[in-house]
Amino acid sequence: MAPKSARKQTNEPAAGERLQKVLAEAGIGSRRGCEELILEGRVEVDRKVVDQLGVRVDVTSAEIRIDGVALPTPKRIYYVVNKPAGVVSTNVDPDGRPRVVDLIHTDFRLFTVGRLDRSSEGLILCTNDGALAHKLTHPSYGVKKVYHVRVVGHPTIHQLRQLEEGFYFADGYAKVSGVKLRKRLRSCTELLITLDEGRNREIRRLLARIGHKVVSLTRVAFGPLKLGPLVKGEFRKLTPDEVSALRNCVKGGKVARTSPPKRKRSTSSSFGSKTRNLSSSPGQKSVSSKQKPRVTGTKGSTAGKSGSKRGAKGKTTGVTTNSRRGAGRNQVPKGRKRR
Repeated sequence: MAPKSARKQTNEPAAGERLQKVLAEAGIGSRRGCEELILEGRVEVDRKVVDQLGVRVDVTSAEIRIDGVALPTPKRIYYVVNKPAGVVSTNVDPDGRPRVVDLIHTDFRLFTVGRLDRSSEGLILCTNDGALAHKLTHPSYGVKKVYHVRVVGHPTIHQLRQLEEGFYFADGYAKVSGVKLRKRLRSCTELLITLDEGRNREIRRLLARIGHKVVSLTRVAFGPLKLGPLVKGEFRKLTPDEVSALRNCVKGGKVARTSPPKRKRSTSSSFGSKTRNLSSSPGQKSVSSKQKPRVTGTKGSTAGKSGSKRGAKGKTTGVTTNSRRGAGRNQVPKGRKRR
């Protein structure tokens, strides 16, 4: 095994798939084993020896050889699946739950393009074309996904506009590309929501922010692909025209994206009782409910507890006394005798 110091990184542009990944998918060995083959100088790409990691290749046009033997070009296959609820999109699930790739009966190693959470349903693409999958899911390409969503209650027009304006979450700024009202029912509402990026449970979190829980969520379109009459749990191969349409939708390159708006800072302090009341008039001070007015004695009044003996003799004090101040000179602390 070559030392880590021998692993050089190149400055190849991020296009295509990593060479070690292509070799592993072709069945040459594990990805770590394929890395060792590259570092030993046993791999050629377009008749040039590659001995550095990080090289990316286009498997559709590159000629790859190992020890002088040409690597057969892997067949690229594409499936569309109508994912039912309760099925996970990941390829590796330690809990052993049913996976989307288990619904497709093939000997090829497939993976899903993007993800749908376990409770969601609808169209999901499965393929072994890593380069195309990367472009379809990268937010900079702006591939649109359309969802039928049913929520509890009846969102107002203002709330739907808030979804388009977006919200800040812990993992960044999120918004919908478009939202339309499909149908109002007695206790729920059906919406048509479009996204051009894919964050984890994005639609559910956005709708929860405006106070409406998602009852059901179904993806009905992914770029140029439509779900159509495909039954839940079934799959079909994409036609050559559909594959070409997918490639064409990312062929134009990355799309310009508008920067998110600046976060609005709260004008009030978070110290509760010390918060200033901004609604009051400019010349008026607001008094917190926890702040009590300071009560002082008046000149000529009898002293309190501190001067109880003097008050008993009928004498008065002429000093303004604070009710919160301690006992007077004549008061003896408990447990001690007067001398």
